[in-house]
Amino acid sequence: MTGGPESAVSRETSVSRETEPTTDPSAGSFTERDHFATPYSAPSEDTPIGVAAHRASQVLHPKSLTIPKPTERRVLTIANQKGGVGKTTTAVNMASALALQGLTVLVVDLDPQGNASTALGVAHHSGVPSSYEVLIGEVQAREAVQQSPHSDRLFCIPATIDLAGAEIELVSMVAREGRLKNALTAQALGDIDADFILIDCPPSLGLLTVNALVAAKEVLIPIQCEYYALEGVGQLLRNIELVQAHLNPELHVSTVLLTMYDGRTKLADQVAEEVRAHFGDAVLRSVIPRSVKVSEAPGYGMTVLDYDPGSRGAMSYLDAGRELAARAVKTQEQ
Repeated sequence: MTGGPESAVSRETSVSRETEPTTDPSAGSFTERDHFATPYSAPSEDTPIGVAAHRASQVLHPKSLTIPKPTERRVLTIANQKGGVGKTTTAVNMASALALQGLTVLVVDLDPQGNASTALGVAHHSGVPSSYEVLIGEVQAREAVQQSPHSDRLFCIPATIDLAGAEIELVSMVAREGRLKNALTAQALGDIDADFILIDCPPSLGLLTVNALVAAKEVLIPIQCEYYALEGVGQLLRNIELVQAHLNPELHVSTVLLTMYDGRTKLADQVAEEVRAHFGDAVLRSVIPRSVKVSEAPGYGMTVLDYDPGSRGAMSYLDAGRELAARAVKTQEQ
């Protein structure tokens, strides 16, 4: 029988292998102290518990967390043809992490299930101005934007069940692939001066996803650390190439995020290695562990950063958001 104190310690250690920040400056990621530079010093004892407590306190006191604003608005489409890989979870928690660290973020929910809207705590029942009305041109984007009750820097254009019929309606419309792009112009958004726009896609490659790919310059692909990790990604990449060739030459896969990582299994490490070998520097060093807290949070209309800010899942998304923002700054400087 397993599960004694020693095995528990080893399991805990293995779970955090991918998420521990490196101390090697040449690796291109932050050290623990640089990653969360604050006006006050970290605990004198550099223990895992001390570090975790320090970082959790920073989440609870967000004024200590700041990341630089991008020089221009960044629009990212979060897509993966395969369902259940963490697209919506990544969209809302990355948005929350960026907002917590001082940036203004707009989430566009393009999934008829409306799960991103639920997690951000905004109304998305039938009759509420939503992404459906924005796509078909009934309302301006600014009329559909709602502020999340969890942050004054976090906004959402919700999705209602009406969006389920949008695929059919868009077929006969003029410039059907570019309707979302036209709807998200600065003029259409009005006072919403978002630093980041994150577009949450449905688990399919229909017209809704094509609209999201045309509207963005960057694609963020969440890939779960499980057996069929890359299933569907090949087709997504082919569709991205088609959009690049015919509709949006600036589109590129800028970010890949490993989700549902379980360090207790060799499979998770093998998948992580394969994804890093395939996508190279596009893969964030931060990974998202498999976490009950992350799964529970949407049931309470929250992101994991609101539901349990000290959890491993919250810390991982905070790391990923900071890394995503820092990469943009590095690219702009080059």
